[in-house]
Amino acid sequence: MARVVVGLSGGVDSSVAALLLQQAGHEVIGMYMRNWHNADVTINNECPWIDDSNDAMLVAEKLGIPFQVIDLSEAYHKRIVEYMFSEYAAGRTPNPDVLCNREIKFDVFMQAALKLGADFVATGHYCRKEETIINGQKIYQLMSGRDSNKDQSYFLCQVKQEQLAKALFPIGNLQKSEVRRLALEAGLHTAEKKDSQGLCFVGKVKLPVFLQQQLEPKPGLAIEIPANHPKIQRSASGTSIPKPVHWQEADGLAIGEHPGAHFYTVGQRKGLHIGGKPEPLFVIQTDTRHNLVFLGQGAEHPALYAPGLFIKSEDVHWIREDLALKPGMNMDVHLRIRYRQEPFEARLDCTEEGMYVHFANPQKSVTPGQFAAWYVGDELLGSGAIFF
Repeated sequence: MARVVVGLSGGVDSSVAALLLQQAGHEVIGMYMRNWHNADVTINNECPWIDDSNDAMLVAEKLGIPFQVIDLSEAYHKRIVEYMFSEYAAGRTPNPDVLCNREIKFDVFMQAALKLGADFVATGHYCRKEETIINGQKIYQLMSGRDSNKDQSYFLCQVKQEQLAKALFPIGNLQKSEVRRLALEAGLHTAEKKDSQGLCFVGKVKLPVFLQQQLEPKPGLAIEIPANHPKIQRSASGTSIPKPVHWQEADGLAIGEHPGAHFYTVGQRKGLHIGGKPEPLFVIQTDTRHNLVFLGQGAEHPALYAPGLFIKSEDVHWIREDLALKPGMNMDVHLRIRYRQEPFEARLDCTEEGMYVHFANPQKSVTPGQFAAWYVGDELLGSGAIFF
């Protein structure tokens, strides 16, 4: 049997992951990652780290396994927090949970676990790992979780083969209801604990307060774009290469001010503080260079929809490196551009400059900085940061 370090988060999913590994006869060690020290920006009632750490410790005690807290806050700040600041400053909306898995859980944390003599690192993700042999070489496959409502494969879309090789996902074949039942039967006090939300192993963060630590307010104009603007019509009937409309101040009407374009994201409705319109306003684009926020009335404003997206070549990542496209090649896939989104049909077209992704049907709120992840069947093959 193997020695397995489980990333105990203080929630029910990782608790049951540890339980199942122990029942399978493995030597299990529980480890809690402390990634955060700044309580000023954390909504403490939602996910106080000290309570989660205590819950993780109580689970370890119940199971009779060793437990320790590892402080990864320095690495988290350098690799995740600084990345978040730089992305928001550039007018993009980062996904720290995807990066946390690639940079923290399955890198820094995994390396610490291997130093303890671990054979594997396990987490409570709702996803599965399978293996196949291609030309005599073992290939690891990242598969969707069996519980389609909880599938978390998207959050692991940036992991590498060598990381998957050492990873275990014990609850990937289970439904959430089964996980809670197993925890209850085992007497784990996390059995009915509410699922945490927010940053990876941090909890909910007051984003404006968080961003204002590094990004200064910078008042600018909010511009409303009419739904019948000719640029939208030209884009809808344009070239086969999906390219975005770049809005300018002259394209619409100034209807108010904002505290800084870097504080907003595509598709955002709340926090605009501009009213008096027949329908709610939504952010359709931001321009941090000129400090402009472009808005449209109504959830179905046509500028909220895009025919595709683009990923720069250096940002294209293949989990299945053996299936990676070369320039001039294409592939039909199912795509996600956000967590818990139903995958939709798309086509990848690989070029020298990057990957053009064409949607079978226009998609709403394609957000630069987020990740597009592509699947064939249940298998997640690769991903990339959305450039436009």
